[in-house]
Amino acid sequence: MIGARLDADTLRAALIRDGITDERVLDAIYAIPRDMFVPPAFKERSYENSPLPIGLHQTISQPTVVAMMTQALELDDRVKILEIGTGSGYQTAILAKLCRRVYTIERHRPLLSEAEARFDQLGFTNIVTRFGDGSMGWKEQAPFSRIIVTAAAIDVPQVLLDQLDVGGIMVVPVGLEERTQHLLRVRKTEDDIETEDLGLVRFVPLVSDEEAG
Repeated sequence: MIGARLDADTLRAALIRDGITDERVLDAIYAIPRDMFVPPAFKERSYENSPLPIGLHQTISQPTVVAMMTQALELDDRVKILEIGTGSGYQTAILAKLCRRVYTIERHRPLLSEAEARFDQLGFTNIVTRFGDGSMGWKEQAPFSRIIVTAAAIDVPQVLLDQLDVGGIMVVPVGLEERTQHLLRVRKTEDDIETEDLGLVRFVPLVSDEEAG
């Protein structure tokens, strides 16, 4: 445990150097043991500030990217958030520390089952999971005050914008090629959307069931 805390301290310092300023985000990342979300073969690298494979051609994102996306959402304890792409559940757990409820969708059942077991182990009661096509969102639970997409879309997905509340924020990577993906923060207004480019990122593509099948 002491070694893990030292690793977490080192990671926190790296996040601060990378421009993460929200203390609540830093505290949430410090509190969630990343080694729980990493496959056994990569346990020794759990607290590296780098992405790691989790199977099924998916990754657990670099902690700086997780922190940047979380900070960009401007969360508080009243927020209801939709997450597209549960993956290992690491980002989900951090969100759950910071908001009222997280609705999260994953299209790979083995990953979702493993993530659900981790949520139970950590004692989370404000995470609702769904197995299915995240590109379609979760219409039955809409609208959401925040939406986070952990896979790269071709453009800002209209179907998800339709499920975002007025005044809400979506954070989504956009771009066809890995080297040209941009992380966007999208604010929905009464009449339009306002888009802010937060920089280059690299994510697996957002795939619908039609495209997969």
